[in-house]
Formats: sequence, C-alpha cells, structure tokens
Amino acid sequence: MKRIFLTGLVLAVSLIAVSAADSDAKLIQGKWKPVTGELAGKLMPETVLQTISMTLEKGKYEVVADGHPDKGTYTLDASTKPKGMTVTGTEGPNQAKTFPCIYELKGDTLRICYDLSGAKRPAEFKSLPGTKLYLVTYARKKD
Repeated sequence: MKRIFLTGLVLAVSLIAVSAADSDAKLIQGKWKPVTGELAGKLMPETVLQTISMTLEKGKYEVVADGHPDKGTYTLDASTKPKGMTVTGTEGPNQAKTFPCIYELKGDTLRICYDLSGAKRPAEFKSLPGTKLYLVTYARKKD
C-alpha cells in the first residue's frame, strides 16, 4: 500500500512539473525588450539596452543587438528551483555555444540569468564581479 502511495505521489509531482513547463512554454512566447541588464556585476548602459530585442517562439529564439541577429533554440525546465533554461546558439555570434540559465516569469516580466561561460546553471539571480553571469529583466513588448 505504501509503495502504491509513493508511486502515485511521484506521478502526481511529475504531472505538475510537466504542466508547469507546458504553461511556461506558452506564456514565455512573444517579443521582449530588456529593461535592466547586468554583466559581471556591472550595469549595462540604457543606450545598449535600447538596441536589444528578443523573440521567443516554440523553442526558438532570436536576439537582435545593435542590428546583429543571434538565433538558436531554448528549452525550459520548470521542475527545478529556480526554474531552468538552456539556450543553444545555431546562427550568429553564439553559434554552437550553450548557455545554462535560470528564469522567472511573472506576467509580462521575464528575468533570466545566463552563465555566458557555459559552465553551469546559476543558483540565484545575481551577476557577480569576476563571473560571466548576465542578468537581464525583460518586459513583454506590446504591439
């Protein structure tokens, strides 16, 4: 009886995680504009942020920075805390690079912390000096 209960509990938790990932996969799609950005503990200038836009659609991304496109794929893992994301470049300056990330989606605000070294998924939403952690807060673009 205890084994059936544990199996049921594991199945229920798995279904909730899949449901959360499916929900985030739909909600994260759209066009995004950075509001704040921090790289290696240093704030990015507003003039730089204004040149960046990001589109997420069905597991594919396109980031345009200063007119230069970067394209690739992304996968979400809503079962981790914080939620995980993996970004892999397929075209542009990040072609063949993989970046482990964490993300937080609240309404029309998306926060992502990327490890640009590709070493490991960040544990928290911080960009510290001496690291290659890139923390960005995006706002959904309204057309």
